[in-house]
Amino acid sequence: MAENRAEVVAGAAVLAAAVAFVFYAGAGAGLSGGAGTYPLTASFRSVEGITVGSDVRLAGVKVGVITALSLNPVTFFADARIEVQDHILLPEDSAILISSEGLLGGNFVELVPGGAEDNLAPGAEIEDTQGSVSLISLLMKFVGGQSGEDAAP
Repeated sequence: MAENRAEVVAGAAVLAAAVAFVFYAGAGAGLSGGAGTYPLTASFRSVEGITVGSDVRLAGVKVGVITALSLNPVTFFADARIEVQDHILLPEDSAILISSEGLLGGNFVELVPGGAEDNLAPGAEIEDTQGSVSLISLLMKFVGGQSGEDAAP
């Protein structure tokens, strides 16, 4: 009987640790239920490297998360919905762009505040966007552009 009790206690401790880990991981990923955030939208030419759950950063600090990505059938752009922390008030002329952490790093969404006096309201669209840039495309342009510049007039 005593060994059964010890097994039950050990199992309960393992289960409690697993539940605590799930809550910790969810909070770290920005999945804490949306409390203290407001939504914004943006439309990108390309969201390559970005998925739902990707970080939204301001000055390198995580201030939000991507909550939805969908293809706009009219413009053929990728519409993104982001949740930004309530205490981050962005001017109306702010920009949003997809940045890379380096050659081998992942992509994230970066907010660049503007200088307007009025702030974006919840649900507003950030108009100034810059989609992701493919490293392969840049290399192809660099290699392909060299032949035209070297030609003599």
